[in-house]
Amino acid sequence: MATAYLEEVNPWEAQVARSDLAAKKLKLDDGLWKILRAPSREVIVHIPVQLDDGSLETFTGFRVQHSTARGPAKGGVRYSPNVTLDETRALASWMTWKCAVVNIPFGGAAGGVICDPDRMSKRELERLTRRYTAELMELLGPEKDVLGPDINTDEQIMAWIMDTYSMHVRHTVTAVVTGKPLELGGSHGRAEATGRGLMIVCDEALKRLSMNRNQTRVVIQGFGNVGSNAARLMNRQGYKIIGVSTSRGGLFNKNGIDIDALSLYHELNGTVIGFPGAEETDSAHLLVTDCDILIPAAIENQITSLNADRMKAKILCEGANGPTTAEADDILSDKGVFVIPDILANSGGVTVSYFEWVQDRQGYFWLESMVNDQLAHTLRTSFAEVLAYTDTHDVSNRIAAYMLAINRVSYTLRQRGIYA
Repeated sequence: MATAYLEEVNPWEAQVARSDLAAKKLKLDDGLWKILRAPSREVIVHIPVQLDDGSLETFTGFRVQHSTARGPAKGGVRYSPNVTLDETRALASWMTWKCAVVNIPFGGAAGGVICDPDRMSKRELERLTRRYTAELMELLGPEKDVLGPDINTDEQIMAWIMDTYSMHVRHTVTAVVTGKPLELGGSHGRAEATGRGLMIVCDEALKRLSMNRNQTRVVIQGFGNVGSNAARLMNRQGYKIIGVSTSRGGLFNKNGIDIDALSLYHELNGTVIGFPGAEETDSAHLLVTDCDILIPAAIENQITSLNADRMKAKILCEGANGPTTAEADDILSDKGVFVIPDILANSGGVTVSYFEWVQDRQGYFWLESMVNDQLAHTLRTSFAEVLAYTDTHDVSNRIAAYMLAINRVSYTLRQRGIYA
């Protein structure tokens, strides 16, 4: 693979390219930007785990804290064979900017463990999770670093992290993680939050572009938590979901897919392939299918210099982190695609995570209607603020979002000063 393309799909380099440009547009002081550009702390841990057959294996894990200027670090933990330090750095920095865009008092962090959870038993995953947590004890806490679920981690893993942390500090601390089961201090509306947020920002984009829900065709890449909830919620509000894809393949129906029936089929069969209500198609082809809204809600680097020129969507709403490379941005801009960048589009998850953290610390829990109302208010306000930057500074929506975020974090850092 060519060196230039490898650089293009490096998530850290993609993040740096966008944030450097935004800092330049803001005319940010070079010294201040040097502080904000790099993570404040990176930790690598090597985790010994006894496997079910009695053998010992050592796994490598990461935790990166990009910034704590505006509050405790916040970020997910992912389990995957493909976890890298550069990816973790990028995710941590994206979280800093994401929290600043929606104006919640968190900084950014991210973590991960290099492992294949599909080949590990539940007991092995528990041992791995508890030891990973123990190795990071000094860094974690409701006022230090709050963890959440990400790829291949779920509410059960969050419960193990919470329990391990609580055992070490000798009292129950629910606010050390978000994305927990309701019975352990989780929040109503958290599971649907990212998908619901995608619907909310798409609604705002339609208003901006004078489009109508009932005439809007949507293709969604990914049918996990984010993609499936976005599909279900948007379908019920009148959007026509014409395409859905997973890593195993895709489905297409120009007249619209029955998402409730597809969800049931997926739950029963563990796949969307074979669903009788749509024809099977190639996942890569769906990314360049004629539609009004494309929602990549799977993994990074799906829209690149190799396919951006063939995209036909009017609106790109980024449900995943980093689905579009910096090189693809210029191509999409030339094509006039309205981009809702990831640090705005998928911020519904961290917003409701913040609500969960607040509820845990108060010991008072909200009705789901209150969670959803507050989420809608936050995202509509943030969307308007980003678009104001777009118009005022004559930049793309993505650079506008970065400018808004960097301006907020740099203001906080200037007010706090540099401790020496």
